[in-house]
Amino acid sequence: MSSKLFESYSLNSTLTLANRFAMAPLTRCMAGPDLVPTEAMADYYARRADAGLIISEATIIRADAQGYPNTPGIFTDAQIEGWKTVTEKVHARGGKIFMQLWHVGRVAHSYFSGLQPVAPSAVKHEGTLPRMRDLSYEMPKALSTEEIREVVADYVTAAKNAMAAGFDGVEIHGANGYLIDQFLHFDTNKRNDEYGKTSENMSRFCLEVVDAVIAAVGADRTALRITPGAYAHIEPDARDRDVFDYLIEELNQRDLAYLHLGIFDDSLTFEHLGGRSSTYIRERYKGTFMSVGGLTPETAEQGISEDAFDLAAIGRPFIANPDFITRVRNQEPLVEYDAAMLAELV
Repeated sequence: MSSKLFESYSLNSTLTLANRFAMAPLTRCMAGPDLVPTEAMADYYARRADAGLIISEATIIRADAQGYPNTPGIFTDAQIEGWKTVTEKVHARGGKIFMQLWHVGRVAHSYFSGLQPVAPSAVKHEGTLPRMRDLSYEMPKALSTEEIREVVADYVTAAKNAMAAGFDGVEIHGANGYLIDQFLHFDTNKRNDEYGKTSENMSRFCLEVVDAVIAAVGADRTALRITPGAYAHIEPDARDRDVFDYLIEELNQRDLAYLHLGIFDDSLTFEHLGGRSSTYIRERYKGTFMSVGGLTPETAEQGISEDAFDLAAIGRPFIANPDFITRVRNQEPLVEYDAAMLAELV
């Protein structure tokens, strides 16, 4: 296996990764009561600390952000304390870990919080909740401009809480059809104010969150995940291309730790993007780019060697193989992922 994958990689003057593999954020719905991380979760992350970077499972920034059962939070003192156990165990093994900050927007549900979901616009997502098929999605409330400012402030609080919990940085989840992504696509953003209709306006909320988090914890400890090609919870629209063209150019003016593609399968192509999402981002983004979406050790090696991306995020194989890095380095066979593995922490 190429030594380049296992060379250290400098994100910036603050953070250097031991290798170019990242453990992708993997929602497991295993938090304890009150959405507090458990000791078992800490052990789970610690076993994978030899990844260059661990990105935590998506972590909700406030009560109305929840759309899945037992997803951890970062908005109470108890949650902060629970995460401290995670970061301490990861750091004890020499690892680095970012927290992924999450608000699911219109795919939240009042079942969890008693609160109506919020979104850019009052556009309901059709279908039922994952893992809770007896619950259908609800009509969200369109955020007012004042409420948008409150959400931005909640992202900042969550980022500060993550740092207080010992994380090395935060990744803002702006992808996969969740709240920030809902502002970036015409299917879900029907606004006529300063947050809608034009590329600049539709990018505004995302950039406000990014800038506010940077101001709070530093650009060197702030990353962002985006989904230019809508495929989850959102229908694609060719006009989205202009929004992401604008957004990425703006991101080039901010010295993020990295930009992360959000997609389950990067073999998917989008006509309005001219092909795969990863190619689209790489051609435009000037900073560190983390790719994802079905990568294997072999395709990661190829992508790094061809300069298609800088970091390779690996998902399910990390669940199946806590010793993924050792196995790949020694060219040992990997255990195949099975969905039953999600029901346990290993």
